[in-house]
Amino acid sequence: MKKFIFKCTNCSKTFVPSLNILECLECNKPLIIEYCNLQKLSNSTIPLPFDNNYNVTLGEGNTPIIKMNRSSQLLGLDNLFAKLEFLNPTGSFKDRGSQVLISVIFENNINEIVEDSSGNAGASIASYAARSGVKANIFVPSSAPAAKVEQIKVYGGDIHKIQGPRENATIEALNYCKENNLIYASHNTSPYFLEGMKTFAYEVFNQCLNNFPDHIVIPVGNGSLLLGSFLGFKELYDAGLIKKIPKLHAVQSTNIMPIVSAFNNLDWNESLSCETIAGGISSINPPRLLQILDVLEKSKSNAIAISDKDILRFQRLLSSIEGIYMEPTSAVAFAGLEKMLMDKVIHKSDIVLIPITGLGLKDRAPV
Repeated sequence: MKKFIFKCTNCSKTFVPSLNILECLECNKPLIIEYCNLQKLSNSTIPLPFDNNYNVTLGEGNTPIIKMNRSSQLLGLDNLFAKLEFLNPTGSFKDRGSQVLISVIFENNINEIVEDSSGNAGASIASYAARSGVKANIFVPSSAPAAKVEQIKVYGGDIHKIQGPRENATIEALNYCKENNLIYASHNTSPYFLEGMKTFAYEVFNQCLNNFPDHIVIPVGNGSLLLGSFLGFKELYDAGLIKKIPKLHAVQSTNIMPIVSAFNNLDWNESLSCETIAGGISSINPPRLLQILDVLEKSKSNAIAISDKDILRFQRLLSSIEGIYMEPTSAVAFAGLEKMLMDKVIHKSDIVLIPITGLGLKDRAPV
């Protein structure tokens, strides 16, 4: 018997877990996983929704946290830390979600799946699918960085390039699933993928006993890392293992900012969107938007947008002063931190953590 259920983030209706259910059957809103018993939760126990005998792992997680001394000095902060998520097996934080989702797929004896992605998630899903012997059909927008598309190919993923905006890849992926009766292994809507992101929060808890962050600044497109982190921290808080949940700030590009506009009641819509160098967060219609807004409100956090010019500036700067080559999507968070310091949302003495979500070699060079 399963020790967890699917629960709607809107109407709270519950469902028996299934890979075929990606949204509430009553109100069509996103789902999360809720465990039936977390009384024995400890700092070394991360509840996960699959049998350990089916664990498809590549050694993901346990990424280091380092202090950003020169960046701290430049920005006027006492304590700025970075969690090097680009050191995950495929070069991005998405491996946390893929590990859980593909493990469940492996446990259920599924041999072919469909996913759509702007790059990192597709590469990650393709990698873990290869590890488990599952065929992966990956739908990508034609604008996806060549390095990420080639990475998917190397893992044996079947590439489907789709013209037009990022959302077109999702539409075509769903059509392909229906036509071929395949599982849609969506990193955006699957509660299993989201569940894998909780491991980030547990690691922060274990690694930051003496420097637990006041703020975590996250580049956000569809919001899996922000949402998963909140769910993980909430489990730790409810178990009495932490006294506070960090403020989880969302940063987007001014070119594509649906979350920022919704959170701040700004006059922005899809017609105002244009291409951004931060392709990893270029989602115009994030399916978990209402859930993201709820988490921002509950964690008393902010959502801000940054220009591509500032994103590129920080990508170059952090390479030269810290020796860290991150993709532009990761630099979004550092540019956002600068703005929040100027706006006094974050203060000099606060402890700040930023996940560096992707490796610079996976995207266009900042030249």
